[in-house]
Amino acid sequence: MAWGCALCLALAGGALLALLVQLLRWLRADGDLTLLWAERWGKKPEHELRGKVVWVTGASSGIGEELTYQLAKLGALLAISARREDELQRVKKKCLQISSLSENDILVLRLDLTDRSSHEAATNSVLRHFGKIDVLVNNGGRSQRSLFVDTNLDVYSAIMELNYLGTISLTKYVLNHMIQRKKGKIVTVSSVMGIMGAPLATGYCASKHALQGFFNSLRTELTDYPEISIIQICPGPVQSQIIQNVFTENLAKSIENSGDQSHKMPTDRCARLTLVSVANDVKEAWISDHPYLAVCYMWQYTPTWAWWLMNRMGKRRIQNFKSGIDADASYSRKKK
Repeated sequence: MAWGCALCLALAGGALLALLVQLLRWLRADGDLTLLWAERWGKKPEHELRGKVVWVTGASSGIGEELTYQLAKLGALLAISARREDELQRVKKKCLQISSLSENDILVLRLDLTDRSSHEAATNSVLRHFGKIDVLVNNGGRSQRSLFVDTNLDVYSAIMELNYLGTISLTKYVLNHMIQRKKGKIVTVSSVMGIMGAPLATGYCASKHALQGFFNSLRTELTDYPEISIIQICPGPVQSQIIQNVFTENLAKSIENSGDQSHKMPTDRCARLTLVSVANDVKEAWISDHPYLAVCYMWQYTPTWAWWLMNRMGKRRIQNFKSGIDADASYSRKKK
């Protein structure tokens, strides 16, 4: 009997210790625990992505630009797309400087996601150049900073056309190729705003929720193709140029002051965790510092509490925006 009690106490103590370790990991985390486990113990991007043909949209700035640099260093063959060809040429030049890739290993392909009639030809151009597409990274898109009551409806139409319809249009043509090969990876850079809701981003949240629903449904349609992966990346606030290019109250207006971005996650860290997700086929990855990471968990498991908390965070977010500082500046420590 005494031996049995000791065993039970030992098991209970072990379970409590494991719980405390997980809690400590979570408090220090900048990604969901499944992703961080994959980073430490899973497959390495250096092994999984070398020599793969990767097509990155939105590659001229921000997360897409940093992903391109890291992929080049890994030895991936690259197709890089955005609207600004001169910026793509700049990115290509740097890729050649920091990697062992040759001129022919990087295809610059100008692409407007809103011009859906061009997507089939663009896909064929990549296939002619490389013969295959192993990974499509749907990264192109724009965010939003405006209150719904002040915003013209044509802004919402433009957001959905770019972030949602443009993304699934390009996916359709690339997926046809992957189905023929019976393998490939479709990676979509969504957002934590695809999981929760937040003020100043009603249209952006709607577009990211739409992508979440679409790709979760598409994944279930591809069960006969187990080697085709659907991967959704959900970053929180990241240091990038996304704020300078946001939608506002009307299509002709740009944001006047993007504010200090130094408190946000460094772009290179977000890109690295994205590549870890790709290498390990993580279906959905949350990449964020707290408190947005905590809100993702709350939104998933305790939505009533999440709504209560977001109502309070949302007031400060709107106040920050109206004061001319970054909307998320109150929630994070300044990065060193």
